[in-house]
Amino acid sequence: MRLIPAETLRMAVENVRSHKLRSALTILGIVIGVVVVVVVASILTGMRASMVASIEEYGTNNIYAFHLSTGPRLGPRDRAEYKRKPLVPDDGVAIREQAPAVADVANAAWAWSINRTIVYQGAKYNDGQLQGVSANYGSVTNLGLSEGRFFTDADDEHKRNVMVIGVNAAEALFPHKRDIAGTEVVMAGHIFRIVGVLEKRKSGFLGENEEDNAILIPFRTIRKMEPRVRNVMLVIRAQSGQVLTALDEVEDVLRRRRGLRARQDSDFDLSTADKFIEQFDRITAAIGLITIAISAVGLMVGGIGVMNIMLVSVTERTHEIGVRKALGAKRRDIVRQFLFEAITLTAMGGVLGLVVSALVSQVVMLLVPGLPATIPPWAVATGLIVSVGVGIASGVWPARKAAALDPVEALRYE
Repeated sequence: MRLIPAETLRMAVENVRSHKLRSALTILGIVIGVVVVVVVASILTGMRASMVASIEEYGTNNIYAFHLSTGPRLGPRDRAEYKRKPLVPDDGVAIREQAPAVADVANAAWAWSINRTIVYQGAKYNDGQLQGVSANYGSVTNLGLSEGRFFTDADDEHKRNVMVIGVNAAEALFPHKRDIAGTEVVMAGHIFRIVGVLEKRKSGFLGENEEDNAILIPFRTIRKMEPRVRNVMLVIRAQSGQVLTALDEVEDVLRRRRGLRARQDSDFDLSTADKFIEQFDRITAAIGLITIAISAVGLMVGGIGVMNIMLVSVTERTHEIGVRKALGAKRRDIVRQFLFEAITLTAMGGVLGLVVSALVSQVVMLLVPGLPATIPPWAVATGLIVSVGVGIASGVWPARKAAALDPVEALRYE
């Protein structure tokens, strides 16, 4: 009796259904392996898309110069970097004058020693990200305002106590107040006048954007409050379509100003949108390798389980195999029957793993709304292909063993 593929598949499904508990325990490793890969892939893919959108909103023509390495990375920063000489505003002036491919340069500085708590009529906001920036910072980084204005050159030059705040600060300090611009608040013992409120960015990494908590004051004002400010970043806007040229020119200017010789490595970091994405991709690649290793353990355990169950099935159905061979079934028919059964078992594990992955992704997005976890199509295809591949690999030996049985001996088997 020669089995056609449709009948073979039907028999495989019926055999799996007749041993529900055994089949479920057998494919558990397959399910775990698929869930790990698909869920991690969905989270990393969503995070990458979120990061790319956030970087594009800041401007793809921007170059970020800092004396320490920037961007996403695995592990702590090399401590040797802390010996580097910080950048200074004059470096930005030199870049603007000596780099034709550069359109503008803005300054940004952080002063961690300044008390950044803002007080307004008893309300306090402690989570602000205090930063001193030049008057052109808003235009260079594509900042939008929902209210008021940004700093002027006069504000910066005269070191005025004016402030632009993010949406989180505005909501915390003024939950019921409109027309916030012009309001006076207290920070670090000084009275500041809020002149503008930042508009919330459309995109943000993990649903948040550092500008939501921003407290921006003029660059010279922060240096007046903390003369020893050392963490100065230069935000450089390249001419349209000339990012790579501007990158080379900026590096040349800074190397000459810092007295570096031709064979010396640069003691500063230049980052662009493409570099941030490349760094993130390297991190996700490392995480992906770890994920694959963990998933491989689950798939290997599942594959061994499927092989053992199929060997048990061959033993249990020895008499049935003898009957079929006696009725004219060929070796390839027996091989196909048991191989289809193994593939059906692991494919069901793959499908179940994808269903569980979708549920886990929805739970993740529900519990952490800012964490994107959309399952990419390639992860679905990979999960199914791998699960079927495990079925083929683990089913070949049992299928060949079943096909090699002698029909006479198989008929005598009790």
